[in-house]
Amino acid sequence: MSGFWNSALLAAALLAPIAIAPAVFAADDHRPATYHDKQHNDDHEWNSHEDQAYVKWTRETHRKNTPFAKLKVNDQQSYWGWRHEHSDAVLKIEIR
Repeated sequence: MSGFWNSALLAAALLAPIAIAPAVFAADDHRPATYHDKQHNDDHEWNSHEDQAYVKWTRETHRKNTPFAKLKVNDQQSYWGWRHEHSDAVLKIEIR
C-alpha cells in the first residue's frame, strides 16, 4: 500500500506545475498596456479612461475607431498630443 501512496505523491508533485501554469499565464493577460509618448517623454497606462478619451478623439478628428495598438506611430503621437490638452476633467470622464 505504501508504494501506491509514494506513486500518487510523485504523480501529484510532477503534475502540479502543469495545473498551475495556465493560471499564471492568464494573470499576465489582464495587465493594462503601457504606451510611451516620445514627444512628452512619459508613459501612459491604457485603461477605461483612455478608452473613453480615445473614442472622443476619433469622433473629433473624424477617424475610424481602430484599436489604438494598430494605429501608425504618427497617429498614436497625434492622440497623445491631443490627450495632453484634454484631461479627464475637460473631457468630463467620470473618475471612479
